[in-house]
Amino acid sequence: MTEHRDAARVLWRTVGDAVRARPGAVARAAVWSVVEVVPTAVFGRAVGEATDAFRTGRTPDAAVWLGVLAAAAFVGAFGSRRLYPALAAIVEPFRDDLVRRVTGGALHRSLRGRPDTGGVARLTHQVEIVRDTFGGLLVVVRGFVFAAGAALLGLLALMPEMAALVVPPLVLGLVLFGAVFGAAAVRQRNLIVGEEDIAVRTTALAEGLRDVVACGGEEALRAELGTAVEAQAAAGRAVARFAAVRAVALAVSGWLPLLLLLAAAPWLMRRGATPGTIIGALTYVLHGLQPALRTLVQGMGGSGLRLAVTLGRILETCAPPEPVRPALSQPVAGAPAVELRRVTFAYGDGARPVIDGLDLTVPHGDHLAVVGPSGIGKSTLGALIAGLVTPGEGEVLVAGRPAGDPHRRVLVPQEAYVFGGSLHDNLAYYAPDAGPGEVGRAVDALGLARLVRRLGGYGARVEPAALTEAERQLVALCRAYLAPQPVLILDEAACRLDAASEARVEEAFARRAGTLIVIAHRISSAARARRVLVLDGTCAQAGAHADLPAVSPLYRDLIGHWEAGSQPSGLLGHPDGLDPVLRADLAVDAGQVVADGPDRQDEFLGDLRRGRPA
Repeated sequence: MTEHRDAARVLWRTVGDAVRARPGAVARAAVWSVVEVVPTAVFGRAVGEATDAFRTGRTPDAAVWLGVLAAAAFVGAFGSRRLYPALAAIVEPFRDDLVRRVTGGALHRSLRGRPDTGGVARLTHQVEIVRDTFGGLLVVVRGFVFAAGAALLGLLALMPEMAALVVPPLVLGLVLFGAVFGAAAVRQRNLIVGEEDIAVRTTALAEGLRDVVACGGEEALRAELGTAVEAQAAAGRAVARFAAVRAVALAVSGWLPLLLLLAAAPWLMRRGATPGTIIGALTYVLHGLQPALRTLVQGMGGSGLRLAVTLGRILETCAPPEPVRPALSQPVAGAPAVELRRVTFAYGDGARPVIDGLDLTVPHGDHLAVVGPSGIGKSTLGALIAGLVTPGEGEVLVAGRPAGDPHRRVLVPQEAYVFGGSLHDNLAYYAPDAGPGEVGRAVDALGLARLVRRLGGYGARVEPAALTEAERQLVALCRAYLAPQPVLILDEAACRLDAASEARVEEAFARRAGTLIVIAHRISSAARARRVLVLDGTCAQAGAHADLPAVSPLYRDLIGHWEAGSQPSGLLGHPDGLDPVLRADLAVDAGQVVADGPDRQDEFLGDLRRGRPA
């Protein structure tokens, strides 16, 4: 929101959409708003008629009009009581939608390597600001529209000339207020952005304070934070200056009509107005228009301004609209299982590509192992094939169709997800129709029989926290083994298992019908694969395990360290957990195994033997 007109556009588009999305609640709110302003509509007329009646000695008539006013007050109270549930039916769904937008935006940026620490402030603070101010603004604007309409109708009923005196300054004051609202919104936005900036800076300071002190950077950091705080204070002062303009607008629209009525009283009386009529008109202005105007100007100048800016800030940081996923369609005849065509992917604009111009073809039934140094893009490649991220350039196809169809692939990350429920439900999640025999064969193939016995059979309830990391991985792997999807991607999915168990699992998956892609944790995984893809940051080379050392210096070095019984830190894994790969706590498609913990990997150098345990 950098232009003055942006504030009005944000309010009109988003708030208007929220109101239009709930026509039933809006209709109920309108009906009860009409009932609520009945006292405003009759107030001036009743006061004027009672005044003239008392003035001319018609006391019973005056009492009748005062009784009408009292009855109108009860009617208005009843309408107000019924009004707020209808308003809540508009506000609460709007708040829920904002929470979804903020969460989606934070996940979208984190998924692309830009962790969004400001998302916490937007979710906990700014969304609640928007919810409260939207509800308050709905009450204020609705109140002004109906109260001002009732007062003007009352003036017209008293004497049309009086309405002609009141309407021009009323409109002029509202136009003046609206003209400066956009400029004030820009300044208010600077205040909100400054708040987020300070939150991000203080979070970074808390995380790196020890390093700052160790490097003697206290003064530089103090100056940097001081500049941010001073900018925040200047933005606050700029917003405060808007209050003066707000007061002028209120004086023009609220007090000038009163002065005009008093100045024109002799002229009005010559045209047939009575003293009661004049008093009734003043009553409409003082007790109908002025309170509604004051509430509107103060509400829009305070709550409305915060709503426009905070809402604009939330919308700025929302995730872009999700691309329309292709409808489920048949595989393309003759297409390979997986195909990447000149694929490039980077975590954020301007970042160095993790995958750069990669061409890869994986035929049906292939068993491909992906190896390379830590952070080189192995997990990113798995995410691209699964369709969790989209390439910046090129295309990723699964069975000849765009990647992302959960009916064609399963991705198993290294931190396995096990949900509370029966063991059978966990194992057969992808294949709910699997019979006991099919589940039993999968359990035997992957080596889960001992775990099944320990838990008490397939009907036993699983407590995820009671399982070890290796046991959770075995459950997730068995779930994928039973899945009907033809492409399986194991992203270090067996890294918690010992070498013998990992070999048994991978050999079982290799015998399973379909295509297997393994993000390798141990070199032995590459030795078991039919083909190996080596990523080294400059080029990608694919071939058989026995052939690659002749063409890939990196793979030759890996084999050399392996056969020598040692391995330099970081060649295959990321024991420090700092690789720029997809984080384990990010949302993925329904029906997919989701990681539930921090990224960690253990390397056992003694396990690096050609396809057999150490």
